[in-house]
Amino acid sequence: MQLPPLTDGRILRRYQRFLAEVELADGIRVTAHVPNTGRMTSCWASGAPVQLSHHEDPRRRLAWTLERVDMGQGWIGVHTGRPNAVLAEGIAAGSIPSLAGYGVLRREQVYAPAGQAPGRLDLVLREGPAPDALVEIKNTTLLEGERVLFPDAVSERGRKHLDLLATARAEGWRAIILFAVNRPEGQCFAPAAGVDPRYAERLRQVAAAGVELLAIRLRHTATGIETGESLPVSLA
Repeated sequence: MQLPPLTDGRILRRYQRFLAEVELADGIRVTAHVPNTGRMTSCWASGAPVQLSHHEDPRRRLAWTLERVDMGQGWIGVHTGRPNAVLAEGIAAGSIPSLAGYGVLRREQVYAPAGQAPGRLDLVLREGPAPDALVEIKNTTLLEGERVLFPDAVSERGRKHLDLLATARAEGWRAIILFAVNRPEGQCFAPAAGVDPRYAERLRQVAAAGVELLAIRLRHTATGIETGESLPVSLA
């Protein structure tokens, strides 16, 4: 996926959750929108290099958007709106072997099982070599040693997605949660039990019930993001 033209800077602070003060390469300081609801632990520090996109739309309150941060080993994607498009492209191109071969891919699928509150999942895959699939994608950036973890904050919404996937699997769907590992470090994925023990336990339960867990690295290029290699998943 191609990103918009990017501007270099360094982050000075993140505040009020969705705002960042950034100094551009020419010394000008700007306020950028931070499109990330998490804590962004291990994803930024004052003075770290960043890249921003700029939008001319006069309806926007802020023209600048934080796209990625470099903590010393390469770009970390902190714009949580990007991974879905990257992975949809990767699936369509056959770059994820376990999801290859589906003829139809649609974004933003409402799933409303009987007796359960409806919810919206990120992708539906149809007309493939396996049962139709519902896929939920999670931007994953929290680093702890050699593990990349999710979530980085307590996620009730994330647990609801797990419940929907478990129901879908019981109803005959192929149900998949795809952790988009959006940083270059880390050798495996694991649930962040220290952050949200209820999420970690529910993830183990739905995996035992047949929900598939995939962890796919996203690679940042000079101008975009692409689907990379798969990582092992550890539920220990």
